[in-house]
Amino acid sequence: MLTEKGIYAGGGGEGHAAPQELLLKYGNRHGLIAGATGTGKTVTLQILAESFSAAGVPVFLSDVKSDLAGLAVAGSTEAKLHDAFMKRCSTIGYELEYQSFPVAFWDLFGEQGHPIRTTVTEMGPLLLARLMDLSEAQEGVLNIAFRLADEEGLPLLDLKDLQAMLVWIGQNADEISLRYGNVATATIGAIQRQLLVLENQGGTRLFGEPALELADMMRTAPDGRGQINILAADKLMGSPRLYATFLLWLLSELFEELPEVGDPDKPKFVFFFDEAHLLFDDAPKALVDKVEQVARLIRSKGVGVYFITQNPADVPDDILGQLGNRIQHALRAFTAKDQKDLARAAQNYRPNPRFDTETAIKEVGIGEAVTSFLEAKGAPGMVERTLIRPPSSRLGPIGADERRAAIAASGLDAKYGATVDRDSAFERLQARADSAAKAAAEAEAEEERMAEELRELKRARRYDGAESKRTSSRRSSRSDSVATAFGKSLARQLGTKTGQALVRGILGSLFKSR
Repeated sequence: MLTEKGIYAGGGGEGHAAPQELLLKYGNRHGLIAGATGTGKTVTLQILAESFSAAGVPVFLSDVKSDLAGLAVAGSTEAKLHDAFMKRCSTIGYELEYQSFPVAFWDLFGEQGHPIRTTVTEMGPLLLARLMDLSEAQEGVLNIAFRLADEEGLPLLDLKDLQAMLVWIGQNADEISLRYGNVATATIGAIQRQLLVLENQGGTRLFGEPALELADMMRTAPDGRGQINILAADKLMGSPRLYATFLLWLLSELFEELPEVGDPDKPKFVFFFDEAHLLFDDAPKALVDKVEQVARLIRSKGVGVYFITQNPADVPDDILGQLGNRIQHALRAFTAKDQKDLARAAQNYRPNPRFDTETAIKEVGIGEAVTSFLEAKGAPGMVERTLIRPPSSRLGPIGADERRAAIAASGLDAKYGATVDRDSAFERLQARADSAAKAAAEAEAEEERMAEELRELKRARRYDGAESKRTSSRRSSRSDSVATAFGKSLARQLGTKTGQALVRGILGSLFKSR
């Protein structure tokens, strides 16, 4: 499994090379495991994971076909392939020792392992836009949402936080458009629909707290072996974009959080990216450039990245050129395109005068490969035909009881088992809305109270006016009664001689004075 300087990958027999080693000091120079379906890529991944773990290096890998969980259980002499394994060991001169390895099971859906989560903020707008396949305009609005969340103190932890943030942006679109550019309601609606699709794919389980702490993946067992972290990906592969984006996020987190270590004697962490073609299919150039940057720089953090795919052509040339350790299983050439891909794959190796590389890639059988590992000073090794050694752990899946026992033994369930929904953008925007609604209700009640007071005042004024009119009427009526009585008395007096004399005297004096 381990040699004095590195990992024993396999060896030779008749027509094959001497023992092939992946030097630990170059384990962070990345690598490639390629080959057609059924040629042995999964077993190769398993034996590399075992060897890195035995060297004290934590490992992350995804279990796409549910057949890597066997790493948690020792192989057995009663296994179906035991005799074949012994024959292979005899051929290559390897002594096989069955053993289990320290494993932590993870699952985005929380069904076959510890829930693994991140926050919307940690995912970031670039990867989130890739995850939802957003257009350039939609990605621009998403960037505005992240910017405003920072400015407004609104943490984006889960999908409902992001949904609430987009609603708030739509309600304030006019003001926000003046500051950041046009924010169309239709664009916000399109993002919300993509969020709904993401929810249906299981994205709700990915976003939330407690978020994954990388230290929990980079643990070592009491005996010094590195922890092998296995992501249950059989169900996740039903949402390939979610799968690829999650793995890219995890790789980015390693790049951002780990310190520089230069060229260590062995990697600090090894990351296997299975079904790597899903990362690059229809990926925008900006994303491919980001992956290239991470692959180029992360090795100085002591992290080795190994891409597993059917054809080396699935990996862009700029990234392929950084993969120094290569294990190429058989490629089939049924079409003209297959033949071109085969020739191109052969050209990526340092030639061996003993055989034709292109022919060897077509001829190698199951469990056999052409290999090239970095040698002294990081120079690429000459390509060799290699028989891959058998695994020490069980080959294939494990039972439900065995999985539950491994999950319980990791001690991580207490930390990640239950979801925590703390105060974040959704709650804070809801509180703002409730406060605004309360203030509006209070203002409406105050307005109604003032209107009622005004109505009371008007009624009081109308009452006072009516009373004044009645009082005036009564006074007028009394005055009229006195005048009438006086007039009647005067008329009676005018009928007498004395009255007539009095009138004459009064009137005469008046005219005289004039």
